Amino acid sequence: MPEFSTAQVHAGEARDAAHGARVTPIYLTAGFEFDSFAQAEGRFGGEEKGYTYSRSGNPTTAALERRVAALEHGREAIAVGSGQAAITVAVLGLVQAGDHILSAQSIYSGTRGLFENGLRRLGIDIEFVDDPTDLDEWRRRVRPNTRTLFGESIANPGNEILDIEGVATVAHENGIPFVVDNTLATPYLLRPGAYGADIVVHSASKYLGGHGSTLGGVVVDQGSYDWAASPFEHLTGPDAWLEGSSYVQEHGAAAYTAFTRSVIASLFGPVLSPLNAFLIQQGVETLSLRVQRQSDTALAVARWLEAQPEVVRVDYAGLESHPAHELALRYLPRGQGAVLGFTLAGGIADAERFYDAVELFSRMTHIGDVRSLILHPASTTHAHLHRDLREETGIGDGLLRLSIGLEDADDLIDDLARGIAAVKAADTIVPDRIVRDTGLPEPIATDAAVAAGR
Repeated sequence: MPEFSTAQVHAGEARDAAHGARVTPIYLTAGFEFDSFAQAEGRFGGEEKGYTYSRSGNPTTAALERRVAALEHGREAIAVGSGQAAITVAVLGLVQAGDHILSAQSIYSGTRGLFENGLRRLGIDIEFVDDPTDLDEWRRRVRPNTRTLFGESIANPGNEILDIEGVATVAHENGIPFVVDNTLATPYLLRPGAYGADIVVHSASKYLGGHGSTLGGVVVDQGSYDWAASPFEHLTGPDAWLEGSSYVQEHGAAAYTAFTRSVIASLFGPVLSPLNAFLIQQGVETLSLRVQRQSDTALAVARWLEAQPEVVRVDYAGLESHPAHELALRYLPRGQGAVLGFTLAGGIADAERFYDAVELFSRMTHIGDVRSLILHPASTTHAHLHRDLREETGIGDGLLRLSIGLEDADDLIDDLARGIAAVKAADTIVPDRIVRDTGLPEPIATDAAVAAGR
């Protein structure tokens, strides 16, 4: 296997026999022409290799699948239309009504919404481990009908680091697969499969693509789980589409990928456009360069924020003060990613002032862009969560999330200093509002406050 920087440029590529194009062409077509009746029958029956319809497979998409699978050292990958689709497809390839999923508590709110509001409607039970670092809690909560454990390598936005090897041990003790969302770490910083993860998912909209221009998702089967000895009857039992044979009998170690691709991804239809697949593959070619630079800058920004009196907490595992720092050094020695959170002492009022004062950071929901981004999770991405749950998972009113891009670190710090200056100015001008934000007794309005119109 070549080194990462070589693989991100060359892995999985197939030369264009027709015209000799060096870059994978964009096969922007809905379907593919057959040479004969026999060929069409053979392709639909699986006896002949080739493409039938872009909902089921496309040469441009396949090139991306091969490359990401290679970078994760996986057996095979499935590319779909978004990161949310990747998680949905990966999990629905495993579970059905009556099954149970055990997940880390600290996962992205969109994933939590999928689990609680989407999968529960299908009769799938979801449970969250309060302390993902407590392996005994994982063990206690596994049930006879638990069909997968789930977590994020780096949690968004709290920066908790998952003990992948430990949770994988719990999963395998119970004969079930372990699914890890590796979006924030990317295969450059961490390969979960090396520590026991069986299925790895990515929102390719983020670091794999890197430019904030397109959506996509990837599911990677690591090839480490024995599907033949598994409790998944839809893979081991007879299937009508296979004329009574099973996916394990027909596809062996590729049983999960074959079922998930042909039944879940193809029939539910979360198709990745060939154009988007092309753009993501272009992004992958510079992945290591971007992520290393972004991680280094994120650490510099986190250290600067930690030194500001107005900041009461910085959530970045690269800091020695972060509870997950030891796990970060173990699993992420190259860098701890480029997403971080920080909490302002003045709560939502200070967060608003800071947010509106920055000029270089883009105010938007996204991560992994070459541009640096800022967001207030409690009023946007996590607003639908009950306040108690937000507080429990570290999403306080004063929390702001940063996604660090490729700008110069000094320029980013100068921009953040504008936010700090806005907070300081408000502390001086409007003491009555700051007191309310911190929960202290309401003061008597001063002449200065009245004059300021506050």
